[in-house]
Amino acid sequence: MYTVITVPAFSDNYIWLIRHENHCLVVDPGEAAPVLERLETLGLELETLGLELDAILLTHHHRDHVGGVTDLLHHFPHARLYGPKHDPMPDHHGQWLDDGDQINWHGLSLDVLHIPGHTLGHIAYHGHGMLFCGDTLFSAGCGRLFEGSPAQMYGSLQRLAALPDDTLLYCAHEYTLSNLRFAHAVEPDNLAIQRRIGVISKLRQQGLPSLPSRLGDERHFNVFLRCNEDSVKFSAEKYALKCLENPEDTFTVLRGWKDVF
Repeated sequence: MYTVITVPAFSDNYIWLIRHENHCLVVDPGEAAPVLERLETLGLELETLGLELDAILLTHHHRDHVGGVTDLLHHFPHARLYGPKHDPMPDHHGQWLDDGDQINWHGLSLDVLHIPGHTLGHIAYHGHGMLFCGDTLFSAGCGRLFEGSPAQMYGSLQRLAALPDDTLLYCAHEYTLSNLRFAHAVEPDNLAIQRRIGVISKLRQQGLPSLPSRLGDERHFNVFLRCNEDSVKFSAEKYALKCLENPEDTFTVLRGWKDVF
């Protein structure tokens, strides 16, 4: 059995910790301290001598995703480091992964998807009904374009959107409510967005995370996955003051609109 544990970091980051028996894997550790604290707490709860962190997975090179790697490797020198082939960490030995690669961790198989857009080397890990996608796909939103083009990001999102409906989305930031506010501006008559705002507002008022989110649900309220819908296209054209020929053009306008929303 694999248990996914939410580890909040900084002001709005999520680090994901997967536990299997006494073994742990961590995804995108932007800082080490909250991970070490959570491991210690888990060890006490399980009345074990200690949990072994033996794998670190990275989706991309931004500091708020990799900043804790050095300290974690100091505490767990035998942990294996995995990350994107097109964006490896300097001064660290790791297994650098490309599209189509697969990692296996205590029976858990995760497929690697190269999904450029937020960064050029960005990758995601998919398997066992889970998707760890860093800063590419957010609940009700998507990442900014720091290195890639709109065409690359649109293609990456389309690829993720093709995964099964029951896939659970584990992204790296608590942006859901602000993303939903933008989605409501784009589709003010979308009842799924209105309902989702109510659900997520209650969760956040209780201090609970909005994640994971189910990919099949995202199709109803994530406007970046709905660029082929007439209602989304209409709003994008109204904002851009021009006709848009295809869903990729609609996405490009939406992403620029969200940047200044």
